[in-house]
Amino acid sequence: MSAATAPAPPRDYRAEFPIFRRSVYLNSCSLGALSTRSRVRVNQFLDLWEERGAAAWYDVWWEALASLRERYGRLIGAPPGTIALHPNISTALTSVAESLDYRLRPRVVVTSLEFPTVPYQWLAKAGQVEVVVVESPDGVSVPLEAIERAVDGRTALVATSHVFFTSGAIQDIRAVAEIAHRNGALVLVDGYQAAGQIPVDVVASDVDFYCAGGLKWLLGGSGVAFLYARADLLGTLAPRATGWFAHREQFRFDPHSLSLHADARRLEAGTPAMLPVYAQLGGLDVVDELGPAEIRRRTMPLVEDLIDQAQWAGLRTKIAAREDERSAIVMLACDDPGGAVRRLAEASIIADARPGHVRLSPYFYNVADDHRAAIERLTRD
Repeated sequence: MSAATAPAPPRDYRAEFPIFRRSVYLNSCSLGALSTRSRVRVNQFLDLWEERGAAAWYDVWWEALASLRERYGRLIGAPPGTIALHPNISTALTSVAESLDYRLRPRVVVTSLEFPTVPYQWLAKAGQVEVVVVESPDGVSVPLEAIERAVDGRTALVATSHVFFTSGAIQDIRAVAEIAHRNGALVLVDGYQAAGQIPVDVVASDVDFYCAGGLKWLLGGSGVAFLYARADLLGTLAPRATGWFAHREQFRFDPHSLSLHADARRLEAGTPAMLPVYAQLGGLDVVDELGPAEIRRRTMPLVEDLIDQAQWAGLRTKIAAREDERSAIVMLACDDPGGAVRRLAEASIIADARPGHVRLSPYFYNVADDHRAAIERLTRD
């Protein structure tokens, strides 16, 4: 093959994330690193605010919201009109929780491995909702048979994770959806630890709701999230917690009646924070350029090397047994995880602590020397 026709080498994205100039960053599962593209987008927002003030709403900012809905939808394979914007997962969950009728189906099934935001939404409805928590036998995953035993004809919703934040294990969400639907229940998937780092197809998975956001693998920072709702469900959803962005004629400012959008915007609430929207658009510029499949192809060799190096060094790992069920979250057992994370920080290595574990999360912008430095520091006498 001639030099003129040889494929270009894979692009090195590391230089687009300035944090690596001074630190080893292994905490993307808590907060994705800031890209130069997000900073450029945020500066664009600030310039518009300074130069145009509220007039920017009339065209540019309104268009930015529409673009973000479309790009979130494309990322997870969602049809047009099925994405609602939210500031965080909690408000996205509220829009679902306050749309359901629990009178005949009072049961909501979750697992013990969910991020607490998920069960809290329904635990707050004590007396109205019966929350069933399916326990994990190993702290890594939850057997599908155990979920199936918990779901019955009284179940309104199964609310669970695509990737468990406690172990990085990937759950078979299509199988969970099949269990829920066989019993007439809906399924909501918290994809915060999935979207971006692994491919997602909400239609193929047959889930009813899917939520995620910018904070972690989508490189958008805090303050921006989304909710997917299946198109044929939208007409049945009328949230009891809402806001003026859900109104189909919001600029009539009519206090006498509420007429909701026909599409997923009926599940939105108040005025979106535009600075996080712009930061997220910049993050998606990077994520979309690579695509989740390529991101996973680049990331997983780092994950497997991290696991191998950690085990060789005598560290105990809490991970899914099968490689295809693992994501870019690696839990290392530790008696004093908080102290270990502080020692890592003293060496400019940024990681995270969870009960009994140090949590490392390499991403496509990392290199093997990053996690090897962390392991060396963790095992130093």
